[in-house]
Amino acid sequence: MILPHRARRRDPIHVALTGANGGYGRTFLAQLSHTPEILPSILIDPDIDGVLAMLTELGIPPHRVAGSIDPAHTAAIVADGRLALVASAEAVDWAGIDVLVEACGRVGVGSAYAATALENNVHVVMVSKEVDTVVGVELGARAAAKGLSYLPGDGDQPANLLRLVDWVSAVGLDIVAIGKSGEYDLQFNPETGTVTQAGETIDAPELAGLLGLGGDIAETLKQRAAAVSGLKRAAAADSCEMTVVATRTGMPADVEAMHYPVARIDELADIYAAGEDGGILGHDGVVDVFSALRLPGEASFAGGVFAVVRTGDAVTWDILRGKGHVVSRDGKYACIYWPYHYMGVETPLTVHAAVDRVAAPAAQPGILLAGRALQDLPAGTELAVAGHHHEIAGVAPVMIAADHTTSPFYLLDGARLARPVAQGELIGLEDIDGADAGALALYLAGTRRGTNHLIGVNQ
Repeated sequence: MILPHRARRRDPIHVALTGANGGYGRTFLAQLSHTPEILPSILIDPDIDGVLAMLTELGIPPHRVAGSIDPAHTAAIVADGRLALVASAEAVDWAGIDVLVEACGRVGVGSAYAATALENNVHVVMVSKEVDTVVGVELGARAAAKGLSYLPGDGDQPANLLRLVDWVSAVGLDIVAIGKSGEYDLQFNPETGTVTQAGETIDAPELAGLLGLGGDIAETLKQRAAAVSGLKRAAAADSCEMTVVATRTGMPADVEAMHYPVARIDELADIYAAGEDGGILGHDGVVDVFSALRLPGEASFAGGVFAVVRTGDAVTWDILRGKGHVVSRDGKYACIYWPYHYMGVETPLTVHAAVDRVAAPAAQPGILLAGRALQDLPAGTELAVAGHHHEIAGVAPVMIAADHTTSPFYLLDGARLARPVAQGELIGLEDIDGADAGALALYLAGTRRGTNHLIGVNQ
């Protein structure tokens, strides 16, 4: 049963979607069958055949779809109430579009799509977190100057975490740490002594004796990490998402690669406590990622988001502990969490917010996702983002204070080293050749921006 909602009664919203044939694009398009006020008008993806096949699977009949290679033809298709498929921005007619949902995931083309949309008075919902970490500051400022919206897309962890932070802040709770779980839980089977993550299973019998935190939290976390060291838990995508949040909240990482503790959900308030209270934090107000440890049959954290806060009245939080809320053993901290992120299923929320010009935190040029060499990298090394986790071979993503000489991590995609970079060094802008010129120009413009906490017209 789908309940009626006031959003169904609003004027039609015409949307263009990049990266249409990706997993995110599919989940968004599938959801639009239940939100008829949002009309997918232009789908942008070089894999036209793949998009056509996906639309067929979604039950969209061929007569409602047409390919186009120029803006005039695209405009005619949209005016006819059909869905235009285009391979690149050159064929887009922006006049009939209200919102661009940018989900291609590539900094060069993604930043160009978003910048062009804003130039044509089109709101931008930025799903491509890689793009946002490089050019989000400048694109947000340009949107604000034109009275347009530039928003991270609900359904991915950055926007969801920012919504949670807004709720926590509105309530008036004192935030200690915010973050998310890694994309995939660690599922420990006590009967076999094995742990499985994303289909990969290793022996880790020692976890059976480490299911409780014990008296020394740091030592327990150290032993858990050693037990699952055969699994890849940290990912560039995690650092990317937390950078999107950090630039909008001013909360940095506690350590540049984040802590990644192996943690059970009911332990988060104890783990993300100040060091003097037995936790792992060096200071308040940080972003982090943890690996969710669970047993078979226990609910997943599902790549969800959390906020650890300081409690106030002891009686209040003792009552809440009794209702099943996560409160630290000493009662000083509590963890509030949303165990989900539903990808494009949630993105209609952001499309509505964009058209309504809902005020939102703007990215600020103070925190940078950079690249640190994991080994000596010779001049001429070609750098490319690859794989499911969007990583660069030989380069670690690190969250640092921006210094305007260091290259953003995802600006490195497609570039090559102009000079050698030693192991442990940050890769600087002067160390690379061939970075996307448009994205670089947008990044540099953003570094020159001042502080402005809200975007949109409701400032």
